[in-house]
Amino acid sequence: MRLSDNLYAFPWQVLTENNCNSYLIDGSFKILIDPGHQHLLSELLNSLDSMSIRPEDIDLVVGTHGHPDHIEALQSFSSPSTMLTMGEMEYRYFQEKAAHLFGFRLEPDLLLTEGTLKAGTTELQILRTPGHSPGSICLYWPSQKALFAGDVIFEQGLGRTDLPGGSGTQLKESIKRLSSLDIELLLPGHGNIIEGKDEVTRNFSLVEEMYFGLLN
Repeated sequence: MRLSDNLYAFPWQVLTENNCNSYLIDGSFKILIDPGHQHLLSELLNSLDSMSIRPEDIDLVVGTHGHPDHIEALQSFSSPSTMLTMGEMEYRYFQEKAAHLFGFRLEPDLLLTEGTLKAGTTELQILRTPGHSPGSICLYWPSQKALFAGDVIFEQGLGRTDLPGGSGTQLKESIKRLSSLDIELLLPGHGNIIEGKDEVTRNFSLVEEMYFGLLN
């Protein structure tokens, strides 16, 4: 699904499989965000193949957080031409606490901290957004006013906090912080994409009204 110049979405359609939405920035530096589960990777690879993009053509693969439905398939993009990355704090937590639960390990080529990520002609703002997971990150693309939100906020919903390292208090703070950004395209890790500034603003307000009182 082409969203704009150099931006593509690969939404997961089979909800019973619990895979995530993946996104591609197809610029001078190809960036793939959240490749999903290893055993469900074929659909994403077929979509990329239809665009004449091979796994080794991807320059950077980013995991927004350490849950398997977002990052397990990072392993399939490990090649000399592809760098793998995730948030530094999430990686530390994943290695110490979560890897044995999920049954796989990762060795990223670089770890992201809060600030600007420059990749070719693309500049992304890396934002630490804990709550759904301890070191979750979101990526904000200012020139496109697009937010890659991982599992922090969805259409009329937010990330669960009952998994190891989750925090309702931190998730509320993260969502409030994201709501201050100038967003015209909200790209969640699951569910529908939200387009238009008014719709994005309305969704932040709805989520706060419906869910914040339930989070501790």
